[in-house]
Amino acid sequence: MNYESSREYALQQDKADVLNTYRRHFLIPKHEGKDVHYFCGNSLGLQPAAMKELLEQELNDWAAHAVEGHFLAKNPWFSYHHLFNKRLAKLVGAQPDEVVAMNALTVNLHLLMCSFYRPTATRYKIIMEAGAFPSDRYAIATQVAMHGGNINDWVIEITPRAGTNIIEEADVLAAINECGDSLALLIMGGVNYYTGQVFDMQQITSAAHAVGAYCAFDLAHAVGNIPLALHNWNVDFACWCSYKYLNSGPGAVAGAFVHEKHGNDPSLFRLGGWWGNDEKTRFKMPKDFVPQKGAASWQMSNAPVFNMVGLNASLGIFDQVSMAALQEKSRKLTGYMEYLLKQITHLPFEIITPADPKRRGCQLSMLFGERGREVFDALTRAGVVADWREPNVIRVAPVPLYNTFEDVYAFYEILRDLQ
Repeated sequence: MNYESSREYALQQDKADVLNTYRRHFLIPKHEGKDVHYFCGNSLGLQPAAMKELLEQELNDWAAHAVEGHFLAKNPWFSYHHLFNKRLAKLVGAQPDEVVAMNALTVNLHLLMCSFYRPTATRYKIIMEAGAFPSDRYAIATQVAMHGGNINDWVIEITPRAGTNIIEEADVLAAINECGDSLALLIMGGVNYYTGQVFDMQQITSAAHAVGAYCAFDLAHAVGNIPLALHNWNVDFACWCSYKYLNSGPGAVAGAFVHEKHGNDPSLFRLGGWWGNDEKTRFKMPKDFVPQKGAASWQMSNAPVFNMVGLNASLGIFDQVSMAALQEKSRKLTGYMEYLLKQITHLPFEIITPADPKRRGCQLSMLFGERGREVFDALTRAGVVADWREPNVIRVAPVPLYNTFEDVYAFYEILRDLQ
C-alpha cells in the first residue's frame, strides 16, 4: 500500500474506511477536552457505549425479580452464559459447544491443565515460549510442582535466536521433535504479549500431535485481534481473557475452548463443579457429577452475570463485523503506523514486532536503547495512551474497531516533534 505522511492523507483514509462508524460505539477518555489517542487496547479495551444500559437492565431485573431473575430476567441468569456460545465460536473458529465464558484466564488455564497435563514417568515435559506472560509461567511452574517436578527439568522454554527478538517457528518445531514421546504438552501464547508476534498455531499443533502431545494456546492477545480457526487447526484447548481486544472491562469474565473430541468424552478427567454438571439434572442435586457436553463441563459455579455484562455489550459490536474485515483494516492501520515510525530517526528505538503482516496483529512494540521512559511520559502528557513494559518497550496497538488513521498520524506528529 502506498502511504503518505500527511494529515490530509490520514483524513482521506478515515473517510474511505467502511469501519470508521464503529468508533461511536465506544466511550473514549478525554485529554484537555479532546479524545485521547488511545493505543492501549492490547491491555484494556475501551468501554462499549451499550455497557451502562445493559448493566442497568440486570440491576433492574434483580430489583424486580430477586431470585426469580434466574428464570424471569430479560436474559435469564440460569442460562446467561449461553448468550456467548455462538458468538465466541465465531470469533475463535469453533463449534458452539467447544467454547464457554467462565472464570478468569489463569483459573481456566489451571482447570484445563488438570485435565490435559497428566504426566507419566516417560511423558512429562512441557514446551512454552520464553518471555511468556508471567502468569502463564507461574501456572505452568506450579502445575509441574504439583506433580513433583521441577520447572528447570520438565519445562523447555524456546528463546529467540541470538541478536533477534522473535521466536522462529522452526525452533519450536525442532524442540518438539527433540522431545519426541517425552513431550506431554505444548502451551504458548497465540500472540506474544511483549513483541506482538503471531505464531503459526496450525503448524505447531500438528507437530505436537505428531509426537503424541497435547497442544494449547493462551489467546489473551489473539482473540478479537486476529482470525482464529481452533476447531479446524485441531487445537486441544485454549484460554483467553476478554478485557483486551474484546473490550469487556477490567477483570471481565474469561473464555475457554476445548475441542469437541475431548469435550464430548466423559471419561476425560475434569474437576467437577455444580455448573459443569448436566443441565438436565442440575437442580435435582444428584450425588454424582455427570459432565455436560462440551467445554461447559469445565464450569465450576453459576455465571457471574454482572461480570458478564461487558462481554455481552462488546459482542454486540462484534456481531456486526467480521474478523476478516477487522483484519483488513488492522493491516492497513498498523502498516501506516509502521511506515510513519520508520521516518523518525532522532529517537533511539527499533520496532521488534515482525514486519510481515501475517506474523503480527494490531500491535507494534518499540524497543528503546535509551530515553524510553522519557518518551513514554512525553506521549502521556500529549494525550497519547500507550503501554510501558519494563525495561524499555513502548507497546502501541492501533485497534481497528475504534482507532483511526488520524490517531496514528497524531501519534507520529507527537513523536516527530519530541527533542
